[in-house]
This record gives sequence, structure tokens and C-alpha cells, in this order.
Amino acid sequence: MPDTKHAPVERPEYELSPSDAGVIGEIVRPLSAWELISNQTWVRRITILVVLCVAWQLYAQWVNNPLMFPTFYDVMLAWWDSAFHGPLFDRTFTSIRVLLIGYASGIALAAAFTTLAVSTRIGTDLLSTLTAMFNPLPAIALLPLALLWFGLGIPSLVFVIIHSVLWAVALNTHTGFMAVSETLRMAGQNYGLRGIPYVLKILIPAAFPSILAGLKIGWAFSWRTLIAAELVFGVSSRSGGLGWFIFENRNQLETANVFAGLFTVIVIGLVVESVVFRSLEARTVRRWGMQR
Repeated sequence: MPDTKHAPVERPEYELSPSDAGVIGEIVRPLSAWELISNQTWVRRITILVVLCVAWQLYAQWVNNPLMFPTFYDVMLAWWDSAFHGPLFDRTFTSIRVLLIGYASGIALAAAFTTLAVSTRIGTDLLSTLTAMFNPLPAIALLPLALLWFGLGIPSLVFVIIHSVLWAVALNTHTGFMAVSETLRMAGQNYGLRGIPYVLKILIPAAFPSILAGLKIGWAFSWRTLIAAELVFGVSSRSGGLGWFIFENRNQLETANVFAGLFTVIVIGLVVESVVFRSLEARTVRRWGMQR
């Protein structure tokens, strides 16, 4: 006889009809006004800057020593006076002009070195050796040699800027090229790409995140190298840059103007990073899905 004591219990079948999705509720909740504002990157960055400026103002008032640490309000007054009634704008344009010459020259030389490095073994060894030799060497340490070789003027500044840009950009670019997958390399070779077309159509797009990082590092190195070099000798006796503006006002104990010059250096750095590089990043690596 069948064992009815341990037989599975038969359960009645039943059918459920799908319920209306409208009764579940809102799947996507609309964001509040605060959430919409706080999700904007530029709003968060401006908030950080405002907090820093308020902290600066409060600390300077607490110190109460304009010669050592002027208030943010005094610095803004000095900046306005130096910009519209003084030489600040002219000094800024002088520095930017020299910087662009040196930065472009450094990128061009870095492109030549990395193209040679990915094309031949001798080029790879050459770039590795030169990078190991000169990358740890501070650009400002070459300033005495630059003065001997090129004299007191723009060529000396361009020389030290090229040194500060060249090795950082070349190292990051070559590292990005070496990280390109073999699949992409073989795809380019199967299409018959060699030399410069191979670099332009395969390696550069694949390694562009590393290249962009190198460009950012080179920009930061070149900008601070230029300011440091101008603090020493400027461009010429009458038409120095921002660094020379800072140095002159330091000698005259115009501390507010010194801070105004430093403030201009910081603002230019923020603009280049937030406008130039972020726009380039958004139109390249983020659009291509290579970066979050």
C-alpha cells in the first residue's frame, strides 16, 4: 500500500493577474531644489572657494597684521588697483605669452621623443635613459646655465619651461602607449599602419587618458617653474611677468599686492584646469567611455 503518511501535500493552483503599475507609486522621485543645485559641480566648487575666502578674511582680521597677512578685502582692493591702474594685466599677458611658447615647444619635443620610442628600440632606450636622468632634475636648477647660454631674456625662460614640460609629458605619453592592448595594436598592423599613421590612429586615441594626465602635469610644472624663474630675474629689466611683479612688491613691502599677484596665479590655474582641460576631457575620454 502507498505510504500516505509521508506523501507530499497537494496544493491548489491559483492564478494572479498582474496589478496596475500605477498603484505601486512613483518609481523615480523628482529631485528637490537643493538636490538639483548641490548636484552641480560648479556650485560645489564655488561653495568651497567662498568658504576659503571667508576663512581667509576671518583669520586675517584675527591676526590684525596687514604687513604679514592682509585681509581678503584688502587684497581684492589691491588687485583691482594693480589690474586697472597698474601693471598687473601687462605682467600677466607677458607671463602667459612666454608660458605658451615654452609649453608648446615642450609638447612638440615630447611628441617627437615618444614617436621615436614607439617606433624603434633605440628610441625606447633613449627616452627611458633621458627620462631617468632629467625628470628628477628641477627645472629651476638649470636657471644658472640658462642665463649663461641664452642671457637675460625670454629664451632662458623658455628653456627652463621646456625642461619642466618635456619629461612629464613624454613619460606619461609613453606609459599610455605601452598600456595599449595587443588587440588594438594587431588591428592597426593588420590595416597596414606603420610609423606616424600607426601612432596617430591607434596609439594616441587608446592612450589619450594618460596623455591628458601628462598635459595637466606638464602645465602645472611649467606654470610654477615660470613664476619661480621670474621671481629671480623676470624677462627683462622693464617688462617682467607675474613673478617679477610679486618680487617687486615684496621688496617694497606691499604685501597686499604680493597676495594679489599670487591670487592671479591661482585664478589662472583654476581657469585652465576647470575650463580648458575639463572641456577637453569631456569631449574626448568621457565621451569615448574611457573615464567616469
